[in-house]
Amino acid sequence: MKKTAATRHRQLLPCLEASGSHDRTDVPDYKSRPEVTSRGVFLCRAVEMRLPLRSCRIFRRFIPQKQTADAQRRGLSGAGMRLVQFCGSGDRDGVRVGVEQGEGLGVVDLKAFDPSMPSTVRELLQLGDRGLECAQRALASGQFVVDRANIQLLPPILAPEKVVCVGMNYRDHCLEQNAPIPNEPIIFSKFPSAITGPYDDIVLPPESQEVDWEVELAFVIGRRGKNIQEEDALSHVAGFTVANDVSARDWQFRRNGKQWLLSKTFDSFCPLGPALVTADAVKGERERGGGRRQSDPHNLGIRCLVNGDTVQSSNTAQMIFKTAALIAWVSKFVTLTPGDVFLTGTPPGVGVFRNPPVFLKKGDVVECQIEQLGSIINKVI
Repeated sequence: MKKTAATRHRQLLPCLEASGSHDRTDVPDYKSRPEVTSRGVFLCRAVEMRLPLRSCRIFRRFIPQKQTADAQRRGLSGAGMRLVQFCGSGDRDGVRVGVEQGEGLGVVDLKAFDPSMPSTVRELLQLGDRGLECAQRALASGQFVVDRANIQLLPPILAPEKVVCVGMNYRDHCLEQNAPIPNEPIIFSKFPSAITGPYDDIVLPPESQEVDWEVELAFVIGRRGKNIQEEDALSHVAGFTVANDVSARDWQFRRNGKQWLLSKTFDSFCPLGPALVTADAVKGERERGGGRRQSDPHNLGIRCLVNGDTVQSSNTAQMIFKTAALIAWVSKFVTLTPGDVFLTGTPPGVGVFRNPPVFLKKGDVVECQIEQLGSIINKVI
């Protein structure tokens, strides 16, 4: 689908505001349209926040915070960054790596800053510290900034070696279907060809009539490893991002011998983005609500909206097997390499377990949000 200028504006970083009350008077109705300020800053679609207090703790600005790096612990050096992949509007072949500046929403073109740098985030991660340190210097320089209105954001990782998925990994998701808590991670996969951009369309396949949503926290491997110990596992994480594990429930539960692969791997069934937020940025302290708190990837609000209505709202604290445990478990079986993507499971509220079940239809708009990481918005066609 050809993108209009208005569509490109919607690709600017969505912002959501943490709410400490349900009776906020400064949150506009969802039907309010996006606006663009004189600086080109996207003011995202607000959503009605008539939710319990805990569910309302969702997010306004996902701006990188400069943190003190613990290089030995991470194994990858650097202050927190938001790495993106982009191309010029209408030129998907010209992939570039960028670093988001923050509130101004400009993107520093890494290859323009240093022509020796690669054109994909996966290749950048393969360089280890050298690549990330160059990205830090580029961000600090403030040079070679491209206007977000003139680019198209791509998935932060293209063509990973592996897309590892985890089923039944939220306690509240198990409860909604009266399923026991797993004793060990339930692992399946998607083909990398399922990955699509943070604002690209989800294509309904004619083979399925029961396509469903699943907002998920994703993380990306930054260091190669096999038989990784759990206490060392986080040093292998490059960063975190938002995913939608789109699923064809008829193929998941009744077809293909109830093996999950085909149900999960139709083209466009893995929207990913908008940025790869490096682990330093997610694990550090950030200011919220007039105070400070320690945050980490396992204490983030996570939410999915369909046509503006909240259908999933939980917290990554509900995860049964957290990042380090998943890395330790999966690396017993396979060697993990830079760029490998993990989808860590979904909270309750998926369509198939509603009464009656609800599935996506053409024209629907699905928005997946995770605190500190951002939002992906995908139209169903």
